[in-house]
Amino acid sequence: MKRWLHDNGIAVFFGVIFLASLIGQAVAGNKVFNEDAVEHGEQTVGFFRYLVTSHYGQAVLENWQSEYLQFSLFILATIWLIQKGSPESDAEGGLSSEKDEHIGRFALKSSPEWAKVGGWRTALYSWSLLILMVAIFFATWLGQSFTGWSEYNDEQKQHDEPTVAWTKYVRSPPFWEDTLQNWQSEFLAVGSFSIFAVFLRARGSAESKKVGSPHEATGGNV
Repeated sequence: MKRWLHDNGIAVFFGVIFLASLIGQAVAGNKVFNEDAVEHGEQTVGFFRYLVTSHYGQAVLENWQSEYLQFSLFILATIWLIQKGSPESDAEGGLSSEKDEHIGRFALKSSPEWAKVGGWRTALYSWSLLILMVAIFFATWLGQSFTGWSEYNDEQKQHDEPTVAWTKYVRSPPFWEDTLQNWQSEFLAVGSFSIFAVFLRARGSAESKKVGSPHEATGGNV
């Protein structure tokens, strides 16, 4: 167990604080939801009932979708675009060769099986990380749209106003306000990190260049 924790420290650390923050958000959100219900003379809900409400679902999914959009775009951008001096960038943009990627006839003995077999399986494996990130983004964005739609219509009913169809909601300012306020923060974070990492260091981190590497050196292993 000690060895397993050592080898999976990053996943365990972020998994624990993710669950802690998710539960904390649920507790706080449940309180906010019930306070609002009391103000409008409506029935309050228990903690576990709150977990399946649109109020909680929208709050969670609107953040998840922006994170996976960030990952998807960052993976894609770092293939084709360059940021000179950044550890997050290759020295040259574009797809690397099969030899550099250790696939097909250039695969190592220890390479994953799908990197060796060639054909569609190797092609699929070559893009599997990006495919998964994009798929999760669209799934969570769709989930956000439905939970947000339900939440929006609940508010419309509270104010004795007409509800709207999902197709109308996803074109509405409230939906895009919630969406874009998350997107812009993700774009700012990734862009600024790429620039700051040119000039600043975090000793021992895989996300940083060596402390003594020159500013113009591109890549994290310099």
